[in-house]
Amino acid sequence: MNSNLNNTSSNPESAMAGQGRVVILGAGESGVGAAKLAMQKGFDVFVSDYGIITDKYKAALEKLNVPFESEKHTEELILNASEVIKSPGIPETAPIVKKLKAKGISVISEIEFAKRYSNAKTICITGSNGKSTTSLLTYHILKSAGLNVGLAGNIGNSFAAQVADENYDWYVLEISSFMLDDMFQFRADVAVLLNITPDHLDRYDYKLENYAASKMRITQNQTHNDVFIYCADDEESLKAIGNSNPQAKTYTFSIFNTVEAGAYLQDNTIHILTEPNNEFTMSISELALQGKHNIYNSMASGIIAKVLELRNETIRESMGSFKNIEHRLEHVAKISGIDFINDSKATNVNSTWYALESMTTDVVLIMGGVDKGNDYNMLKDLVKSKVKAIVCLGKDNKRIHDAFEDDVEVIVNTFSAEEATQIAFHLAKRGDAVLLSPACASFDLFKNYEDRGNQFKAAVKEL
Repeated sequence: MNSNLNNTSSNPESAMAGQGRVVILGAGESGVGAAKLAMQKGFDVFVSDYGIITDKYKAALEKLNVPFESEKHTEELILNASEVIKSPGIPETAPIVKKLKAKGISVISEIEFAKRYSNAKTICITGSNGKSTTSLLTYHILKSAGLNVGLAGNIGNSFAAQVADENYDWYVLEISSFMLDDMFQFRADVAVLLNITPDHLDRYDYKLENYAASKMRITQNQTHNDVFIYCADDEESLKAIGNSNPQAKTYTFSIFNTVEAGAYLQDNTIHILTEPNNEFTMSISELALQGKHNIYNSMASGIIAKVLELRNETIRESMGSFKNIEHRLEHVAKISGIDFINDSKATNVNSTWYALESMTTDVVLIMGGVDKGNDYNMLKDLVKSKVKAIVCLGKDNKRIHDAFEDDVEVIVNTFSAEEATQIAFHLAKRGDAVLLSPACASFDLFKNYEDRGNQFKAAVKEL
């Protein structure tokens, strides 16, 4: 690894501190963190949120003495910015963003802004599925090895707030495509692309190639001193890589073929080799994370650990002791011999495919919500072979009925987590599993996927 981080900004701290007005759009975790760092660096800061700012973040902004507005965007207070830091959730098509772009005002992400003020090295993990699990597992391995490491991005606390308050040597950053769209000078020391499957296509003109190009921005600005890790089994990733010509040193992982540099599966054993004569092996039965998709996640994290030259014993212990995140194939309870599993974080079809693929019993599947242009065809075989009933949880379930009416005998509509859980319980029998894996966003009935998962868990406990 190259130990001398280049300054990744065209606007280093010495040039920017206290010399401009920074406007932050969105007052969530990333926005408030960005406000904290911008205030610390002497900028004139203003925060504007078109939605309602929660009490928690209002209190944080008041404590920082940052002026802010809620439920509106006042143009005269925004269009005079020297730079704008935008929440990843705000699309390019938002009227205020269009006006900023028309005026030539720079619009960047919190990640881009924060990295200007940090010399820490970054491990950046993206992909349509598995990035939260892989980020947390990587963080667990590095922390267990004694590295001074932070966790941020699409997970945990704001990167900018940690840059303001902490002094980490390393960061594991979970990076979404929305974040990547507003990252320009940022450079990842280690970039990981887990997979590319259709997701968020409403933000990319419903073109998979646009979404894939966004994912490949994880490699932008990388040099031969940096590392790029990707899945050799993922066709869309291979296609996107072929179109972008990354410059970093590459490592691949595969469960079907042996690889020269990276990780592969042979006789139910993971083999990881990043340099000659120092191979790491581990039986997949010893992994804390089970299921085919988690073999991929463990391989990616293992390659990172080997690239950082961590001890094999530490990697093995960490990969065997890791506990998965809430709302991702989380076992809630066993009631009357029926397992209840919370996979509310599965907000796209591919995530639900992974969940069903890992199931070893008959399933009553709770799915539905805000459909982001889903193609349910990839689920049909698994639904036919494993799913005995579908309980729809959402305001509009027509597309789910149309997709699966020939594959399962029972499809029921429900409009609350409590109702869905009770009906699923009655449809299941001893030895079955009730799986909440929605394949859809949650915003029709819930605040977010966490709220959906928490309501499901509460409903299970009431059975």
